[in-house]
Amino acid sequence: MADSDPVLVPAQVGEKRGCPEDEEKDLPSKKLRVEKDSKNGGPPHSDEELVDEASDGEEDGETFADMMKHGLTEVDVGILKYVSDHEGFSGVLKERYSDFVVHEINKQGKIVHLDDLSIPAEAEVSEVEEQPKESDVLTEEQKKQLGELQLFKNKETNVSIEMMDDTKEKRTLVHKAIKTQFPGLETKTEEKEGRKFIVAYHAAGKKALAAPRKHFWPKNRGSFCHFVLYKENKDTMDAINVLSKFLRLRPNMFSYMGTKDKRAITVQEIAVLRITAERLAHLNKCLMNLKLGNFSYKNHPLKLGELQGNHFTVVIRNISGTDEQVHKAMASLKQTGFINYYGMQRFGTTAVPTQHVGRAILKNDWKEVVDLILKPRPGAEKEFLVRCREEWAKTQDPEAALKKLPNKRCVEGQLLRGLSMYGKKDIVNAFGLIPRNNRLMYIHSYQSVVWNTMVSRRIEAFGLKAVEGDLVLRGTTACVLSAEEAQTHSIHDIVMPLPGFDVIYPTHHVGKGYRELLSADGLDIDNMRHKVKDYSLAGAYRRIIIRPSDVSWEVIQYDDPRISLVHSDFEKLENKPAPIFNKEGKYRALRLEFSLPPSTYATMAIREVLKLDTSIKKQTQLNTTWFN
Repeated sequence: MADSDPVLVPAQVGEKRGCPEDEEKDLPSKKLRVEKDSKNGGPPHSDEELVDEASDGEEDGETFADMMKHGLTEVDVGILKYVSDHEGFSGVLKERYSDFVVHEINKQGKIVHLDDLSIPAEAEVSEVEEQPKESDVLTEEQKKQLGELQLFKNKETNVSIEMMDDTKEKRTLVHKAIKTQFPGLETKTEEKEGRKFIVAYHAAGKKALAAPRKHFWPKNRGSFCHFVLYKENKDTMDAINVLSKFLRLRPNMFSYMGTKDKRAITVQEIAVLRITAERLAHLNKCLMNLKLGNFSYKNHPLKLGELQGNHFTVVIRNISGTDEQVHKAMASLKQTGFINYYGMQRFGTTAVPTQHVGRAILKNDWKEVVDLILKPRPGAEKEFLVRCREEWAKTQDPEAALKKLPNKRCVEGQLLRGLSMYGKKDIVNAFGLIPRNNRLMYIHSYQSVVWNTMVSRRIEAFGLKAVEGDLVLRGTTACVLSAEEAQTHSIHDIVMPLPGFDVIYPTHHVGKGYRELLSADGLDIDNMRHKVKDYSLAGAYRRIIIRPSDVSWEVIQYDDPRISLVHSDFEKLENKPAPIFNKEGKYRALRLEFSLPPSTYATMAIREVLKLDTSIKKQTQLNTTWFN
C-alpha cells in the first residue's frame, strides 16, 4: 500500500537504532511464519497495511495466538479471490523490518532517495549572515557537555554556563548558539549569588510545543524547506512528532504527500515552514533511526495525495517454492496483476472491526457507536484500555473511565472526554472530539468491506474479462459498457464503486448486489446523505485489478538470518558494503521489487504471489514464533 496507517510492530533485537526518548516504546517483536493453508490459501502481511503483530506484554500469560483468535480473517472482509492459477508457497514476510523498504514516488514520477546530507550552499551563507559569531561563543568543553546532555549520555538534567563577560548581546548569542547547534535543548537565564548563568536543559516539557522563535529569513529563499526523511521502524506521524519536539514546533508545521508504515525502512519527502536546512541537519546527530537530507527551499508545502505512488523492495525469507513456482507467480504478477482489495489493516485488529462502527454511524445509531468503541472485548489490548472499558461497562461514567487512561489522546479517551463535556444525550458532538480523519476512517472502512465483497462477486461471476454492464472511467465520469464496447476493453479498465450518493453502479446482477448488501445492513443505497455532513458518502471508483510497474525479482541464498538482505540508502551513505549472497547458503529468500500507485496495498500484491491469508489471526493459527 502506498499510504498507510500506523503499524505498531516493534523493532527486533539487533536492528534497533533509536531516539532516546522512544526507547521505552519499542518492545521485542515477533516473527510470523506463514505456512500454506491447504484449504483456502492466503499470505503474510505486507507493506503499509501490515497489522499490529505486537503484544504489550500485559496479557497475564495469554498467548498472542490465543488473543488473536478473536480477530478477523480475509473471508470476514470480502477478500476471497485470486487472479492467477499458480501454486502458492510459504515464506516469512517482515522477519526483520529491513526486509520491507518503501521509497516514495514523487509527483514528477521520480523515486525519492536519501543520498545527500549536505546543506545547500545558499543556506550556509544565510546562516553566516544571521549569526556571524555564534560558533565562537561556546568553548570546546561546553560543546562536549551540551552534546552529552543532548544525547542523554550523562545523568545531568542540565548544563550551566557562567556568563563571565555579561552583556545582553553576549547572552543572546549563547542562547542562540545552544539552540541552533544542539536541537532539542532549551535555555534560560538564572542568577545565583550575584552571578548569571545560562542553563541548558531538554525541551520535552511545557515549552516543547511553543511557537517557533522568529529568525531572519531571506526574501529570495523559499518559505518551505523540503527534505527527504529516511526512517526505520517508525511511522510517519511518530517521526514528525519527534522532529516537532526537537525543533520546538507544532506538528502541523510539517506537510507530506502520504504516510508510510512503521515496520519497514521508508524514504519520503517532507516540507516544513521556515526552518533552515542547517537546523534540520543538526538533528542527524541525535536521531539515529531517522535521517534527514536532500535539502532544498521551495515556495510551497506538500499535499496529501500528490505522490504518484511508492516503490517497494521486499524480502520474503525461507520460501518453500521452487524456482519454477516463483517464476510463474512473479510472471503472473507482472503480466496480470492482483485484485485491488483493501488490505486487512483497514479493518482493525480487535474483536470489534472498524467497519461495524462505520455502519452504526451511517445508520445514525449513536448509542451503538459508543457501545462498539468503549465496550469490553476479548483480544490483544493494553491493560489500561482493558481497565477503562471495564469501568465504562460497570459505571457508564465517562469521567471515571477517563481516569483509567494515562494517554487521553487515544480514540477512547477523546470520546470519553466528549461524553463528559456534552453528556450522553449529545453523542454526535461528543464523538466530534475525535479527530476528523479518525472519525472518517470508520465509514471508509465500511465502504471498503462493501467494495471488497462486491469485487469478489464480480470476479466469481465473470472472471477476468470485461462484460456488458461493467463500468469504465472516461475522464472522471463512469460509463456503463455495452456488449459491443466490452469487446474492446480489458479487465484492467474496469472499475467498481464504493457506495455513495454520487456514483453509479454496474447494471449486471453484481451491481444489484450493492442494494441487497446495504439493505441487509439497514442502509438505503438511494439515501447516502447523512444528517451530519461529514458522514455523507459521495462514493468513488476504484480499479478492480492493478498491474504493478517496474517488477523484478530474484531468489537469493544466505547463511546468516541476522543480516539485512537489502542495501539501504543510509548504508550506502555510510559506505557500508552491500549484502553478499552465498549461492550455497542454507536459507532461500525471494527478493522482489515493484511500484504501485497511491492507495493500493503491497500486501495484496504479495498475497497474490504467495496465495496465503494476510490476517494475523490466520497466521498465528498456522505458526507463530516469538522474538525476545
